[in-house]
Amino acid sequence: MQRDQIIVRTSVIGILANVFLAGFKAAVGAISGSIAVVLDAVNNLSDALSSVITIIGTKLAGKKPDKKHPYGYGRIEYITAVLISVIVLYAGVTSLVESVKKIVQPELPDYSPVALVIIGVAVVVKVLLGRYVKGVGEKVNSDSLIASGKDAMLDSVISASTLAAAAIYLIWHVSLEAWLGAVISLVIIKSGIEMLSDSLSDILGERADSDVARGVKATINSFGEVHGAYDLILHSYGPDRLVGSVHIEVPDTMTAERLDQLERDITQKVMAEHGVILTGISVYSMNTKNDAAAKLQQDIRRTVMAHDHVLQMHGFYLDEAAREIRFDVIIDFAAPDRVGAYRAIVSEIEAKYPDYRVAVSLDVDASD
Repeated sequence: MQRDQIIVRTSVIGILANVFLAGFKAAVGAISGSIAVVLDAVNNLSDALSSVITIIGTKLAGKKPDKKHPYGYGRIEYITAVLISVIVLYAGVTSLVESVKKIVQPELPDYSPVALVIIGVAVVVKVLLGRYVKGVGEKVNSDSLIASGKDAMLDSVISASTLAAAAIYLIWHVSLEAWLGAVISLVIIKSGIEMLSDSLSDILGERADSDVARGVKATINSFGEVHGAYDLILHSYGPDRLVGSVHIEVPDTMTAERLDQLERDITQKVMAEHGVILTGISVYSMNTKNDAAAKLQQDIRRTVMAHDHVLQMHGFYLDEAAREIRFDVIIDFAAPDRVGAYRAIVSEIEAKYPDYRVAVSLDVDASD
């Protein structure tokens, strides 16, 4: 079964389960006068709406690439996750308002054995549904399903809390309904904010997944003529849709013909093994005809790596004819002044090798 079909099927199951629970909880809440149960029912309806949005988003994200959007519509799934987060936030704020009203003007609930049984069943259903939806979401890499699954697990805690409040009322005749509703609302709001933060982070563009980045570099380095893969940048156009570029270090004796074939082979192998589209492979030339270059490189590497916050030096090349030394450095984002650290490195190398022009590029720490 294809990814889109799995997401839609899982979402439909979520819709049916949540509508079923919402109906029962609404009836129990109305009969017993329990604000917590009624709010729980509203929350179930918001979950059902989230599943509907997930289905719509998945269908739209599955549209084929076209002239206007050559990399497809996969990022719509990120927007879907944002909408779900907003719905959760809205449900939390609405619930908080209603709970505060009940605190100001309290009403005593009237629980029946049937009501308690239904709430207990809801706890079990939500635990099972949450684990199932979240598990499927992780399997198919769907942020929307993962968010829905987490929300369902949270609902099970909410329902369990409602059941606990009912037990306290029946045993000690102390009503915690309104206060419990307020606590539930705050938990929902917190969850909504966290989900929204994660979704917006995806839209902004996060650092490439470490396992994916290391896997892609390992595949590239498996080619004998490649002596290093650097500056891998991956852009996400939706779950499982990665487009990127990379630098490779190759001998300075390689012909354009051989380099062209090597780049094509790398592109095909990376796509086959990782599903990543490499749209650009740039080249660092490695000295093979100058014996002094290796010694010079080692000396410069020691100097550069002695600086704090320097993560890597790569792409070294000594051009004796042009009297030029060139290489790239990666400085940690944690450095207090990345540009200042970069300038200090350049100044030190220039002072150490005054007879050469020093060309140093400051690279971004974009992937592991």
